Amino acid sequence: MCRTSLWGGLGFLACAYFAWSAFGHVFRNSFFWAHDAWTAATYVVWVVLLTALMLDNHCWRERFFFGTLVINFLIGFGLTLWRTVPDQTIRTARIWTGVLWALAGVLSLATVGREKKFTQN
Repeated sequence: MCRTSLWGGLGFLACAYFAWSAFGHVFRNSFFWAHDAWTAATYVVWVVLLTALMLDNHCWRERFFFGTLVINFLIGFGLTLWRTVPDQTIRTARIWTGVLWALAGVLSLATVGREKKFTQN
């Protein structure tokens, strides 16, 4: 991903969509949050995958990008387990996850650059 325009651009577009979605929930006063086992399992899979991606690269920009996503998914996982979460807490979480999605989008753009060409000696 680091220094490849395609993946950095796609990461930005995905993060922009999820930021827009999170803030859309806030503007519509939508306080629903799923609390089922499948949603929790999905969050666990994403946290494990993104943590592995964060640790398995040498580009510090990618590490920040994936680290931001890990934090975002950990928040989602925590809210999924918390069945009696107050509406105000969900609203606040949606604002913060929107901010994290926007930050991840900016960090994704930071990975865009000229691709390194490897030469064999």
